[in-house]
Amino acid sequence: MSGHSHAANIAVKKAKTDAAKGKIFTKVGREIAVAAKNNPDPTTNSKLADAIAKAKAVNMPNDNIKRCIAKAAGELSGDNYEELTYEGYGPNGSAVIIKALTDNKNRTVDYVRTAMRKHGGSLGNAGCVSFTFETKGVIIIERTPDLEEDVVMEYALEAGADDFIAEDDAFEVYTSVASFSDVRKYLESKGLNFFEAQIEMLPQNEITLEGDDLAKFKRLIDALEDLDDVQNVYHNVNLPEDEE
Repeated sequence: MSGHSHAANIAVKKAKTDAAKGKIFTKVGREIAVAAKNNPDPTTNSKLADAIAKAKAVNMPNDNIKRCIAKAAGELSGDNYEELTYEGYGPNGSAVIIKALTDNKNRTVDYVRTAMRKHGGSLGNAGCVSFTFETKGVIIIERTPDLEEDVVMEYALEAGADDFIAEDDAFEVYTSVASFSDVRKYLESKGLNFFEAQIEMLPQNEITLEGDDLAKFKRLIDALEDLDDVQNVYHNVNLPEDEE
């Protein structure tokens, strides 16, 4: 799985950044609400179980999780969110995919389009860049002194993972979309702690930006991630490690 060796560092830094912004619980809460809309039971709804695992990975309190599920089940008043995907181009032809959850499609596309245009990007048609990405399950496991690499790798292979990468601070496990839930459950049953556990879009090839293009691109990604309706932003730029 070459090209994704910085995933662990990204996951750790992103979790800290999102927490500092105070937005991560809101974003994950929306995912739980959408997943629980038609079936609020995580034992029979794998999408909801995956969303809950993601929430636990960012230390979302159980009360918050239960409240999001209750809203989706109609026990509490809540908004109805729609899942949207936008594709486009950043500086120097870089590829950007934006995943959003919104209760107002017109508002969201206007905000996304404005952020793209302001920072040297533009929205494209559906499918314009997604064909250059691969959808995979990504699980980033916290590496602790008492956790042996060989043991975790064995767990991952036993669970049916596609790939395993050991980093200094974490272990990366990659799965197919179909096997993600089963792999996650198996690793959870082994008592492993996750920095991240979710379905992601990974670029098949990365590009490098420099100078003004890199500065513009970083501002673009920051602007998109700051939007309340935006859940995830995927791209094909190989950012310097200290900027991820």
